[in-house]
Amino acid sequence: MKKENVLKEIKSAFSGVTLGNGIGLWEAQAIDDYESEEVQKRNRDKDEKEDWSQLSYDELQHCHSSLSFFDAEGMRFHLPAYIVGSLDNNVNSPIFHLTQLDDYAILKLAALNPAQRQAIVMYLKWCLEQAQYEFEYPTIRRALSEYWN
Repeated sequence: MKKENVLKEIKSAFSGVTLGNGIGLWEAQAIDDYESEEVQKRNRDKDEKEDWSQLSYDELQHCHSSLSFFDAEGMRFHLPAYIVGSLDNNVNSPIFHLTQLDDYAILKLAALNPAQRQAIVMYLKWCLEQAQYEFEYPTIRRALSEYWN
C-alpha cells in the first residue's frame, strides 16, 4: 500500500472536520499539566478550531500527550493531523491510541464516522507494512480484528 494513498484517504475522510465543542490541543496540555480551569480556558482560546491541517508538526509533537486527554470531538479533529504527521516521521505515531482500546479509549473514538474509521483502518494496515512498526504488529493486528473491522 502506498503512503500517498493513505494520506489521500485520511485527508478526504477528515475534510471539513472542525473542533466544535471538543477539547483542543493546548487545552488538553493544560489538563495534562493539572492546570486550573482558568488556564485551560486560556489555552483553549489559542487552540486551532477550524482546520486541523493548520496544526504544525512542532505543536503536535510538543503536545503528543494531549492524545490521552481529548474527548471524542477533540480526537476526531486532531487524529488526522497526528496521522499525517506520522506518515512522514514528523510526529510520533498515534498507534497506541488506536490499538490500546479500553472502554475510555473507545469513547474517544465514538465521533468517527464510517469513512473516517475506514481511513484509520487503511493507516493501520499501512503500518503493518512498515518495519519501523514491527514491535507494534501484534497490537495492530489485534485492534484491527477486535475493534476496527
